[in-house]
This record gives sequence, C-alpha cells and structure tokens, in this order.
Amino acid sequence: MVVIVRLLLKWLIIALAIALTAELFTGIEITGGFGSTLWVALIFGLVNAIIGPIFRFLAIPLMVITLGLFALVVNALLFLITDAISSNLEIDGFWPAVGGALVIALVDGMLELLIDAGD
Repeated sequence: MVVIVRLLLKWLIIALAIALTAELFTGIEITGGFGSTLWVALIFGLVNAIIGPIFRFLAIPLMVITLGLFALVVNALLFLITDAISSNLEIDGFWPAVGGALVIALVDGMLELLIDAGD
C-alpha cells in the first residue's frame, strides 16, 4: 500500500513540476486543465521509465566527459518525446525542452527530499 501511495505522490510531483515549467517558459504549453497535466505527467513518467534507461546507457561516455551535464540533454530529449506522443503538450524547440527538463529535475529533486525527510 505504501508503494502505491508513493507512486501516486511521485506522479503528482511530476505533474506539478510540468505545470510550473509550462508557466515559466513561453515555449512550453499545456492545453487543457489539470487533468491534461496529469496525463502529460503519466506519459512523461512512462517515457522516462521505458526509453530513459536506454538513452542513459548509450549516453554514459558523454555523461562522463561532461561530468553529468549531458543527463540534462537526455532529459530534454525524453521531454521532447513526450511532446511527440501527447497532444496536450507543445514544446517549441530544443532549448525550451532543456529549460523544462532542468526545472522538472530541480522541482522533482527538492520535493523528493521533502518526502524522504518525512519518512
């Protein structure tokens, strides 16, 4: 039961991070209400879980050379794949995707620290 609650909380955190990203960047737009944001977060989570490990494995040499900064590019690519899959998300190019990936990673990381501190 705790695993399901944690998974739902993680989904909500990603949805909030994506909503914040759409507010901060003019090149990122979510059409629809919060339900659409939840849908985009679900797709992003699935893309991250299925395609993300493959991209990260293939990018290990570049991550080593860039001291991990290339992970931001990988996350931006995953965000762009989410855009291609979802009709509710619109990203206008690579650089807004990089900024969005950075904001999502920061918000997700900070909220995960708060959740872990509560456990």
